[in-house]
Amino acid sequence: VQLQASGGGLVQAGGSLRLSCAASGRGADLYKMGWFRQGPGKEREYVAAMTWRGDRSYGLNSVKGRFTIARDNAKNMVFLQMNRLTPEDTAVYFCAGDETGNRWLYWGQGTLVTVSS
Repeated sequence: VQLQASGGGLVQAGGSLRLSCAASGRGADLYKMGWFRQGPGKEREYVAAMTWRGDRSYGLNSVKGRFTIARDNAKNMVFLQMNRLTPEDTAVYFCAGDETGNRWLYWGQGTLVTVSS
């Protein structure tokens, strides 16, 4: 399975971005797809995930109410709508895929989000 993320860019604080990630290859209908991010000098952190059935989870209190994860199962895609962005959201955002619910097995190349103050 290959994951291709897109949608990053430069945005002013308070703005919005929508990240997209497309899964392709054999087994692309992943059980769970999600997003992680790694800011400058920081560890990679879990942002959000969504199962094939529609169950959502968010890993950071700081994004709850601002970020929304969604999926298009027919297209094997996952999205992350990010609103009211702050400079603290600046990071490389990675798309990830999990076949069984036990391990993030597949990773995309990352897309850079830069939020200016």
